[in-house]
Amino acid sequence: MLEYYLPIKHLHVAAAILSILFFVLRAWWSVREAPVLQRRWVKVAPHLIDTLLLVLGVVLMLMLSFWPHQHPWLGAKLVALLFYIGLGTVAIKRGRTPTTRAIAALAAVAIFIYMLGTAIRHSPLSWLA
Repeated sequence: MLEYYLPIKHLHVAAAILSILFFVLRAWWSVREAPVLQRRWVKVAPHLIDTLLLVLGVVLMLMLSFWPHQHPWLGAKLVALLFYIGLGTVAIKRGRTPTTRAIAALAAVAIFIYMLGTAIRHSPLSWLA
């Protein structure tokens, strides 16, 4: 099964890139209160991309037998993911004002950058490691 590691990892990375790019675009539309945000494809696509991203991440975790309680960086990344999701919902739909949505979007992007550093450096200190 390890022969599939690199293709799965590359798909995971590609899904992460698509996820953050589409998130930033949707956050921009949300702050601008653009009607395109209400289109069906705009509502469905992030769920497909993020589900693929999560499934690939779990597959990698299982392939490598990496468990959050054994690898602190993975546990930190998963906790950060929960904050990212929460802030993302505020940035896209739950924020009452454009300013609130913009601040939540910036915080979500900062957390995404933290998660990226955590994954690359394999440390909960992320880019500071």
